[in-house]
Amino acid sequence: MSMLSRVHSISMAATILMKPNRGLSRVIPHDSFIFLHSPTFRSFSLSSPLSPSEICQTTQATKSEVDVLLKAVSDRNLAEQIKHILDMANRASLRREVLHTDFLTPPVLEEAMAALKKLADVNAIPNGGYPEAERCRLTVGHPDVLRTVPDTVAALSITGNFGYQPPSHGDFLGSVLGTGIAREKLGDIMLQGEKGAQVLIVPELVDYMISSLDKVGKVPVSCTLISLEALEYEPPSTKTLKTVESSLRVDAIASAGFKISRSKFADLISKGDVRINWSTVTKNGATLKTGDMVSVSGCGRLKVCFTQ
Repeated sequence: MSMLSRVHSISMAATILMKPNRGLSRVIPHDSFIFLHSPTFRSFSLSSPLSPSEICQTTQATKSEVDVLLKAVSDRNLAEQIKHILDMANRASLRREVLHTDFLTPPVLEEAMAALKKLADVNAIPNGGYPEAERCRLTVGHPDVLRTVPDTVAALSITGNFGYQPPSHGDFLGSVLGTGIAREKLGDIMLQGEKGAQVLIVPELVDYMISSLDKVGKVPVSCTLISLEALEYEPPSTKTLKTVESSLRVDAIASAGFKISRSKFADLISKGDVRINWSTVTKNGATLKTGDMVSVSGCGRLKVCFTQ
């Protein structure tokens, strides 16, 4: 059971999963329930044996079987990505190959794993580089050739003199993308305040990143390869709070939930650090509905649920 599903099963009260010392809170607008959890979503341990839920047994699917599985995916763009993964799984099974996706967003990974679990004869292993990773790569291969967690993720440390104003998640992401690296080649970016950030990336781009990334904003930086064991992250904890808001606008709900002023939250939106269901928010007045996930880079997430 995922962390999110456990939250729903605890009680009808709103629950917060928080990073320690983040000072996050939660807000309920008009009989709504909001669940806040940390910046990471799924947990796939790389240091311990894989559980049955982490290795999914699949089989070669016919075109009609794939079509049936895709009917459960309402979003057309999401369905296209799932179809590509299912086709990759079939190819890997038939050719006895091991194939890897780029980094996937949580919705794509979740839908892909759900579809693959309904098939057989291919192992499917997600890997985000550390437990609780949000963005993960998915490796598929025949069980005869794919038995352990593959080496598909590398970690880099980006350091600089960030003492006066540590860059935001958007600053690091923009600087990395500015080198020409595509977003899907990057995993999670973990902020470390004055120390900089740690970034997950596909191994084949490590040397390019080290030689190409020389600044984040106006601050000169150095980029070094580190082991996955050296990554610094904190598991989420839970807390329950209640409050009332008069608007379902994202800036009203999320600013109250994260204890951020609406003006500062507007700045976060302008920097690209706020997402609804993993899509970047561009307007303060975006309206939330039940089931929406609001993510603020470096702070956490709000899951919105309405009740009668």
